[in-house]
Amino acid sequence: MNKVSGFWFSYSENIHFQLVSFNLFKKLSTFKNIFVFEIIPERNELVVSKLIENFGSSIDQHEILSDMLCITVKKEVVTELLLFLRDDQELQYNFLTTLCGMHYPEKEQLGVVYHLHSFVNNHRIRIKTTTSLAEPTLPTATSIWPSANWMERETFDFFGIIFEGHPNLKRILNVEEMVDFPLRKEFPLEDQTREDKNDTFFGR
Repeated sequence: MNKVSGFWFSYSENIHFQLVSFNLFKKLSTFKNIFVFEIIPERNELVVSKLIENFGSSIDQHEILSDMLCITVKKEVVTELLLFLRDDQELQYNFLTTLCGMHYPEKEQLGVVYHLHSFVNNHRIRIKTTTSLAEPTLPTATSIWPSANWMERETFDFFGIIFEGHPNLKRILNVEEMVDFPLRKEFPLEDQTREDKNDTFFGR
């Protein structure tokens, strides 16, 4: 007997449940326009051309990473650029899917990546910007998308990026007394003082 979602199933019922779930998944996966985001070259080209036209040398790089257009911009224009992407009638990236932090220890930089989605055009893009580790400040996006509030708090909590203009920038998951930022690449991946393990099991 197996317990699934609070109910007890026999072995045969469990197999039937799994087969039904698998068949449902196959049917859903046929709706590619709904469940799969395909690369749309003409949309990517439109975004790049509009941003270069309006922001010129402030666009540092644009490339296709995996299945998504990724554009790296200077932090001085990131607020204006995000507003442009939201309000332009041809683009309409009106939904902030998520934002999160990045740490480049070799460059002594921190950064933020914004995932934007246009429901009208069924298209997603990724915007990246960086700031120096010595001055870890970026403008808040809460005035553009209020949903950025908790995302920026989490990014501050784990990376120490200060979002200027945020209405309530404080830790959201870790304790207020904490002085470190756990997702920075500043910590060893394992305890170097441990003596209770055999390195031969780890290929060393």
